Amino acid sequence: MASTGSTALTGAEALALRMTSLRLRSHPTAAPAGSVAEVVEWFGAMQAQDLASGMWSLGLRLPGSTQADVHGALERREALRTWPMRGTIHLVPARDARWLLELTGVRALSGAARRREFLGLTESEADRAADVLGSALAGGGRLTRAECVATLVAAGIDGAGQRGYHLLWYASQRGVTCIAPNVGTEQTFALLDEWAPGQHQLDQEEALATLALRYFRGHGPTTRQDFAGWTGLTATDAKRAIAAAGDELTTVLVDGVESVLHTPLLDAPRAEVDDVLTLPGFDEYLLGYKDRALMLDPEHKQAIIPGGNGVFQATVVIGGRVVGTWKRTLAKTRVTLTVAPLVDLDPARREQVEQALGRYAEFVELPPRVTWAG
Repeated sequence: MASTGSTALTGAEALALRMTSLRLRSHPTAAPAGSVAEVVEWFGAMQAQDLASGMWSLGLRLPGSTQADVHGALERREALRTWPMRGTIHLVPARDARWLLELTGVRALSGAARRREFLGLTESEADRAADVLGSALAGGGRLTRAECVATLVAAGIDGAGQRGYHLLWYASQRGVTCIAPNVGTEQTFALLDEWAPGQHQLDQEEALATLALRYFRGHGPTTRQDFAGWTGLTATDAKRAIAAAGDELTTVLVDGVESVLHTPLLDAPRAEVDDVLTLPGFDEYLLGYKDRALMLDPEHKQAIIPGGNGVFQATVVIGGRVVGTWKRTLAKTRVTLTVAPLVDLDPARREQVEQALGRYAEFVELPPRVTWAG
């Protein structure tokens, strides 16, 4: 079971360690990641329903990389996108997709009957759609989302509106298909076993241990409740998973609250750092937690998740805390980056923010134009 340490941390110390876990600061025992595969395996899964956000989450952690570099890595199958947890798209290590779907996706599948009823679909129709897609993609095929829906319609399956999306989700949730990299702006699908052959096979105990290790390695210190919320596991399975990871994980107290971290993180610096980051909206920095109080002032929540609709704005982060939002507008000759501060930022701070946004402009290989909305 996880080691029980006597370490007591303040919230500020925990935040400093968390930024290290998130690979937003240098790690004392892990070399800087050198590839997309290394970044994704570190986390185990990275939220990626918005592709542009997912690409920048990787680019941030691979200094000097470009969007084209990340796209090339995904074409080389260093990672893939699918729906392993909570019915939401994540980047996962390519050869770990199946066991993740089997461990965490099963709960999303079990809850899909109500959605099918709302859409006027039966389970047999969903299964038939998965079979149709499987046949159409066999032999190394790759179809865009629109082509997949057209294939279903040609087979007599109604793919109109949200039905098509649900059927594509269902086929990937069952492990028949996965999301391949975009061709141009078009999302594409392939057969999972052909796109990423040689899937790793883990028994349930190994799978639980691996998931817990990767989650806390990439997010700790944080709570068992955050882990359960991120994975969709039951509280019982979340507890089992932490125990199964053994001495790789250690329990600490953060302002008196029991939390878990990757044991080597205890050697990381805990001093506050005054770094400036411009993160994408769906980065694990916020999406990896249910309780975001260490990073986000409650009065700023509405600005980050307007209307509480699950769409997260890109954030400006100083010293681990959210201080503003930013938006991008891409044109052929430049990228316009608009910053909306949530706290007062003096001219020196604004210059640091603009420098951080310059790194994003380098990533998309366009000259930047930075404007301020406040």
